[in-house]
Amino acid sequence: MIHAARAIAATAALATSLSCGEAADAACRAPHGDRIVLASEAVDPDVFVWDSRDRLLTYAAGQWRDTRAIFAHTLLAEPGTQAVVISCSAVASRSAAPPGQPGTIGVRVMSGRYRGRYGWVLQSDTHLASRPTGHAAVSKRF
Repeated sequence: MIHAARAIAATAALATSLSCGEAADAACRAPHGDRIVLASEAVDPDVFVWDSRDRLLTYAAGQWRDTRAIFAHTLLAEPGTQAVVISCSAVASRSAAPPGQPGTIGVRVMSGRYRGRYGWVLQSDTHLASRPTGHAAVSKRF
């Protein structure tokens, strides 16, 4: 009986997470599989690629005490680093998200020294990669 209750609870949790994920993906500007380019609009265009979404959101909320903790959980991607969207979490589709929480994108890095690594970036640090048209590829801001 307890086993059946656990199975039902696990199935319900999975169904809820999948439906939330589909809603988030539908609201994202960079759906799964899209190629993107990483570049920050800040003074320093390098992008932190975080090892977890929760740490990224904590950092974005300004709740980090020291730089050492930041560098222990990030890769510092150079501007222009190419990546592929693995997951997207759009804030607008999540009723539990605090106001002002940024959108996040799970990525697989496709170029540069961190090629093949996975992580999370702020949606504001991403640009849609366009296809080359004879000269250099140009990227379009979301």
